[in-house]
Amino acid sequence: MTLEDLGQRLLDAAKRAGAESADAIAIRGAAVSLDLRAGALEQAERSEGTELGLRVLIGGRQACVSVSDISDRSLEAVAERAVAMAREAPADPHAGLADPSQLATVWDVAALQIADDTAEPSPAALEQDARLAESGAMALRGITQVEASASYSRRSVHLVASNGFSGGYARTSRSVSAVAFTGTGTGMERDWAAESRIFQSDLPEAVGVGGLAAERALARVDARKPKTGSFPVLFDERIASTLIGHLLSAVNGSSVARGSSWLRDALGQPVLPAGLSLAEDPLRVRAGSSRPFDAEGLAARPRTIVDGGVLIGWTLDLATARKLGMESTASASRGTMGPPSPGVSNIDLIGGTATKADLIAQMGTGLVVTSLIGSTINPTTGDYSRGASGYWVENGEVQFAVNECTIAGNLRDMLARITAANDARAHLSTRIPSLLVEGMTLAGE
Repeated sequence: MTLEDLGQRLLDAAKRAGAESADAIAIRGAAVSLDLRAGALEQAERSEGTELGLRVLIGGRQACVSVSDISDRSLEAVAERAVAMAREAPADPHAGLADPSQLATVWDVAALQIADDTAEPSPAALEQDARLAESGAMALRGITQVEASASYSRRSVHLVASNGFSGGYARTSRSVSAVAFTGTGTGMERDWAAESRIFQSDLPEAVGVGGLAAERALARVDARKPKTGSFPVLFDERIASTLIGHLLSAVNGSSVARGSSWLRDALGQPVLPAGLSLAEDPLRVRAGSSRPFDAEGLAARPRTIVDGGVLIGWTLDLATARKLGMESTASASRGTMGPPSPGVSNIDLIGGTATKADLIAQMGTGLVVTSLIGSTINPTTGDYSRGASGYWVENGEVQFAVNECTIAGNLRDMLARITAANDARAHLSTRIPSLLVEGMTLAGE
């Protein structure tokens, strides 16, 4: 039975149970992964299944339930339970489906190229990827141990609603990763590398992934604590997206509507330097988070979040848009367990022109961060503190590896004085380059 059929059966059951309106999401997925550790097969897993989620609305009250048993009896019981829950739920004047005039009516999933139709790889093919990654790492002298993984997944989703919407699409992913270790005991260091692509034919050579993990691990030998004080900090491209992620969380409509965002009063104000913009394009071809419509059936469209440093829009689904007296940005995302909520896909930070090497030379003395540990982020004030490791820079050149330090600041101040490089990787869904932040507090030795 198709996902559309399953969703429609659940929707019909909800109507029979007394729902005034409802939507149903049906998800079918299959995933296989294989892990090697110290040259031996440590774990091999395969999972597959179908799961349905139902949201019913009655008089401004809503409830959500999920089910993996797709028998008629189960669907009827789940629908009746959801309707009973909705009747007891608190009223929410902002909850509700999209008006039919808001719905997407035409889209071209094939043009997005987000699913590879070639055959699922065999376990032997995945094991070969993992072993090649392992061999690539072990080829470098000084590597004592390697953990390597390879995986594949395919996920299909279909949304149907009582307002007339029905649509679905599929995604695929093929990945390989490696973690390399050097040294022993308290002198052990580790680092990693990973690659993931939608199309299996696009995946880089696994041996190169392992080699890169080994190079990074060896560069961390004899790591030490940095100085304590105020220094510039360069967030490496590998982890720079976490910094922009805090901005994206702060402009999420859920946080803004609750008044709990550190950017709740910043609409129309500068939040980044004037030369930088932040944009979302859910229709980008061959990108892992692309989608033709959102989880409420609204047509996906490109938009600008920050224009020339100025915040010009929140990220909104229908409910948060209604709370704020605005229009949805077609940003609803959803699983089977709960109602839609705002989310982003395919983010680009635009405007960086310097190379990473240029920024390292520019910083003089400071820290290049390649790994973050733990997190103390105040979502209301933007106060930021995280454990970090990376490399110490003096006179514009990397001197030695660093570990066991803490970096701290306030996100609003940090983002206002960043300098962006031009090293974002083109294939990623979130394309954020290395970011230099002036004047952060470092706690080291």
